[in-house]
Amino acid sequence: MARHLRIREPRHHWLLVGLLLATLVGVLLVQGYVQRSWNDVTGAPRTTAGGDRAPREVLRDDRPVLDLSGDRPNAAAMPDRTVALTFDDGPDPRWTPRILEVLRRHRARATFFVLGSKVAAHPALARRIVAEGHEVGSHTYTHVDLARTPTWQRGLELGLTQKALAGSLGLHTHLLRPPYSAKPTELTGADYAAARDAGRAGYLVVLADRDTKDWSGLTEGQIVARATPSGQRGAIVLMHDGGGDRSRTVAALDTLLTRLDERGYRVTTVSDALHLRHTAVPVSLPERIAGGTVVAAQQAGRIAAVGLTYALAAAGVLTVGRVVILAAIARLHVGRARRNRRRPPANEPEWYYPPVSVVVPAYNEAAGIAATVGSLVRTTYPGPVEVVVVDDGSTDDTARIARELDLPGVTVLSQANAGKPAALNTGIAYARHEILVLVDGDTVFQPDTIAHLVAAFANPTVGAVSGNTKVGNTGGILGRWQQIEYVVGFNLDRRMYDVLECMPTVPGAIGAFRRQALADAADPAGPGSTYAMTGPVSVDTLAEDTDLTMAVCRAGWRVVYEETAVAWTEAPSSLRQLWRQRYRWCYGTLQSMWKHRRALVERGPSGRFGRRALPYLAVFQVALPLLAPAVDVFALYGLFFGEAVRVVGVWAAFVAVQALVGAYALRLDGERLTPLWTLPLQQFVYRQLMYLVVIQSVVTAVAGAPLRWHAMRREGTFARRDPASAV
Repeated sequence: MARHLRIREPRHHWLLVGLLLATLVGVLLVQGYVQRSWNDVTGAPRTTAGGDRAPREVLRDDRPVLDLSGDRPNAAAMPDRTVALTFDDGPDPRWTPRILEVLRRHRARATFFVLGSKVAAHPALARRIVAEGHEVGSHTYTHVDLARTPTWQRGLELGLTQKALAGSLGLHTHLLRPPYSAKPTELTGADYAAARDAGRAGYLVVLADRDTKDWSGLTEGQIVARATPSGQRGAIVLMHDGGGDRSRTVAALDTLLTRLDERGYRVTTVSDALHLRHTAVPVSLPERIAGGTVVAAQQAGRIAAVGLTYALAAAGVLTVGRVVILAAIARLHVGRARRNRRRPPANEPEWYYPPVSVVVPAYNEAAGIAATVGSLVRTTYPGPVEVVVVDDGSTDDTARIARELDLPGVTVLSQANAGKPAALNTGIAYARHEILVLVDGDTVFQPDTIAHLVAAFANPTVGAVSGNTKVGNTGGILGRWQQIEYVVGFNLDRRMYDVLECMPTVPGAIGAFRRQALADAADPAGPGSTYAMTGPVSVDTLAEDTDLTMAVCRAGWRVVYEETAVAWTEAPSSLRQLWRQRYRWCYGTLQSMWKHRRALVERGPSGRFGRRALPYLAVFQVALPLLAPAVDVFALYGLFFGEAVRVVGVWAAFVAVQALVGAYALRLDGERLTPLWTLPLQQFVYRQLMYLVVIQSVVTAVAGAPLRWHAMRREGTFARRDPASAV
């Protein structure tokens, strides 16, 4: 069956991913709205100097309870010897319970003007307030100044508070204290207009007779003095159970209640003192469900914000730590390679120059096959070299072009389309020599590449060698992004893997294997094994190079990286081509990791490979990319609702670290630093594309959807060059 067919990929999960991200955005918007407003809560009334004033009948009246539902205001005051203690800006998990305890000891009841957002954050505490006989009123959802907010936001603030009360307590309230308000005589014209709108919406506006200003740093005695009514008059006393340090408020409350009790005052709620009924109304089941949704959304937003804060910090530490460690190990690798590299004269016959077979699997590679084969023939390697081109049922002129080159030492085989692993196995079976170099049909070698690859096999423990792949088509910004990725990501990683002896991938573009290592890596099950039927390259995964390399490592062979063995490959020239290539790579890597998972618990070289390489791949190629979209959303949240300067600073520092490491990696590879100017742009397009590739791959793997190896359309980057001097 043809293996280069395009198979329909699962797509329904993108709807789920979109919904999850939309939900995350929604709950973070709720949290951001709440958090920004909480940061402004101080309990302090704003200045009332200047501007329009409230109607005279309100300013002259010292009655603080306003009914503004009709054409003319109606007001009420506390009866003599009656005090209504009121507390704003709660419930607060630290101070509200202490205030409730003081009230309980004195058998006093109070009115709590709560913030809807804090009710949603602490519903159990709100329920305790009501359960202990106190009443609640609205203080808006996020402590906004109703006089300075547009009409739509006033409605939103009051409506959300009612929903929070419905979801947490199963009731609505008709009592309202506008934030930043105190006594009736301090009302401005804008305050009165906002209060009148609330009154027409069914709210009873409750101001205060005695403003303790407990938010202003007064002593306990000063708070008590400001709260104590004069003579026998009753009063509504304004205090706070949230918005800051309320320790002096708690102490003053205890003293105040003792004093009021000694003077024969009754301490009760606003509604009880004025004999008001129906200020708290039970809600219907749909209203309770709607309120519960608001409460759940805010709590989910808080959890998401906290969780993503830690996740972002962990991801940042891991990412920065990774690049720093990669740079340090790269330096170690370079020093070790320079010390170990021997460069004997070419006329030294005893030097290690074994015969080499080069296998080139090709499917529809007409655009570049001549350049590839030409570069292999032009090698300066002193030993015998045979080149085996395996045409895997191409539908273009790949086989004809390769044959018409008529180059010495080149054999062209043709087979029915069966996929890249089958083509490799065909070429390996035909090849005559012990050292096998595997090359993609879109890759060209430098004249000394084979020599550098083969030199590592002088060490009898080496079973495979990874070469240094470079991007040949770097003309556009996409090519430059891939150039950075190849040099900074892939090649720095390979230096680390070499030092730690846990190389997971010898790239298909340029790699060399000892035939015995391939045999040892194959399934040892006997004549009916996969190896006996198909060859050493498994068809179990789409990343045959990763699967094969992992098997070689588990068989006990060393796999090394040789940075001087350079090959130039044609990278995808469009986002669509890049997606298809990386999707196959990522999906195949996941398959290979799962296939070789037992290496995590095995002993010897296999266990060393498994416990070093597999967790690294799982964290940096799976877990962090899966988390990245949520982290990006949270970064945007930080820009709008957090400290934008800090967010930008962290991002800039992250890019700067990447740029420094990138410059070092490019310098190690002898390349110019000009691609680095595209690095900031890479963070906004290329990085997200790679994350989406991982998501698609993980979903495909979990769903068990079939996926087949399919070739990339070639642009013929090297086609204009002379095949005899391919580089």
